Amino acid sequence: MTRRHLLSAAAAPLLAAPAPVRREVFLRSPRKGIAVMATSFYTRPSGGEMISIEQRWSRSDTIDVSYLRGSSDHGRHWTEPKMVPTGEKRPNGTWRKHPRAGTIDPVTGKYLEFWIEGVLPGDDPLEGMRIWTIHYRIGVNGDPRAVVHEGAQYSVEHSMPGVWMGKNAVMLGDSASVPVSTKDGRILLPVTLSPLGKDGKLYNPTGGYTYTEAMVIHGTWKNGALVWRASDRVAADPALSTRGMDEPTLGLLDDGRILMVMRGSNDKNHALPGRRWVSLSSDGGYKWTKPAPWTYSTGELFYSPSSCSQLLKHSSGRLFWLGNISPENPKGNRPRYPLVIAEVDRKSGLLLKETLRVVDDRQPGESEILMLSNFYAREDREKHDVVLHMTRLFAFPEGWEGDAMQYHIPV
Repeated sequence: MTRRHLLSAAAAPLLAAPAPVRREVFLRSPRKGIAVMATSFYTRPSGGEMISIEQRWSRSDTIDVSYLRGSSDHGRHWTEPKMVPTGEKRPNGTWRKHPRAGTIDPVTGKYLEFWIEGVLPGDDPLEGMRIWTIHYRIGVNGDPRAVVHEGAQYSVEHSMPGVWMGKNAVMLGDSASVPVSTKDGRILLPVTLSPLGKDGKLYNPTGGYTYTEAMVIHGTWKNGALVWRASDRVAADPALSTRGMDEPTLGLLDDGRILMVMRGSNDKNHALPGRRWVSLSSDGGYKWTKPAPWTYSTGELFYSPSSCSQLLKHSSGRLFWLGNISPENPKGNRPRYPLVIAEVDRKSGLLLKETLRVVDDRQPGESEILMLSNFYAREDREKHDVVLHMTRLFAFPEGWEGDAMQYHIPV
């Protein structure tokens, strides 16, 4: 699929970028069968201090090891890598850790880092649907803490309403599920959870790979600590999205409403249209509308595969969305190309089709299994470009392959 093909299928022109997108290798894969994914985050409210988290993968949904680097000049130079373990054999299974998002809390100016972890009895990533818990630290070297709902009845074993370790779990999606902060100082953490059925077992009405619901966990500073409280759940109609709602991303609209954009799926039923889904909150992120297919501001529907996406607030006041849009109906997760960026109408919460442009796409001769997904985007503080971390990922039977790339997107 080329950019020209997307243009033709969309039946509308894609605007050229103000300047060309620049792509460069951020971190190279050490060898065949290993894919490298990477992110970088500012660690102070101003200035150029950053950290970079490298992840090395050899199979799906498992991070073999991660490395931490530091920078004091906006990422132009990095310190030598420090290994951070993400797996360890224990008597009751294998402990696994998946680094996720980092953010600056605008109220305190402190850096917050989030991840999921858990002990998987058989080291099967699907076991995480009953095991994962969310953890965070305050500051680069802060002590790990679990995200647990406010109230004496809650603990790591029963972290949220309707969630019990060993039965189901609440999780962070990919790195694109970035926390956002509200004007009143709350931290909104977009998460997914694996719901339970009436029989007390994982609810999966369609028999897909997984089935999840979306939710937002609100963090409020009280006496120097964060107190967490869950929102209502955002649940799909399984007849319309066969794997539920997954990997939510949040954006703040001009009228105070909060926009949630989610990953859906037509896995197990390719006759369904593959869509991106949207829900809105008018009460600060506690109650949410019934999810509906996201559209352009013209009302026109578009196709999107089951993949992560990200809403990104820019210092100019604009709200960008990055994700995959398909010219034809996708089949579950595929194809995960092209990767596009577009602006969101901050009044309606809909996507502005006239701003849509391609960041990267499958090139002639490249395998159809290419994945342009599993990314993270931020704004560069000096040039105000959008900086995108994404691996041009290939998943072969003998292992994953791909270098961690960095894209500079002038906006």
